[in-house]
Amino acid sequence: MTGFLICTADNQHIRFRYYNDVSPKTSEAFDNTLPFTKTFFHARLSGHEIWIDNAPPIDVIQENASVFTEPGEIAIGPIKPTRNKIAEFIGIFYGEGKLIDCANIFAKVFDDDMEKLKALGEKIWKQGGQELIFEKL
Repeated sequence: MTGFLICTADNQHIRFRYYNDVSPKTSEAFDNTLPFTKTFFHARLSGHEIWIDNAPPIDVIQENASVFTEPGEIAIGPIKPTRNKIAEFIGIFYGEGKLIDCANIFAKVFDDDMEKLKALGEKIWKQGGQELIFEKL
């Protein structure tokens, strides 16, 4: 299990590599939800982020959980603990960002695809929500 890719409306493919070493349970659980399609929007306050709040539910422990992310990382809010304010959330960061509660950071964009991710983030920021297809790599 190496990662996944996102297919955009204009047929761009953006690849992500799982953090199998620090987020093995989250990576596996997420991989088991693939494929799926969701409409992503730009975040208002957290930084350079596209997100959804209706992600496939992931019932795993908190691992590699933080409110701080690096550009290119993807995070998901597990459904437990129940106090988690961002359960069933996915955030994809194309720049600096900070979450309102801890999420499991489980993958990062391939270096070669970072510019495509930035372009996608900018497009969603300027033009609004976009349907993205998630598939196994």
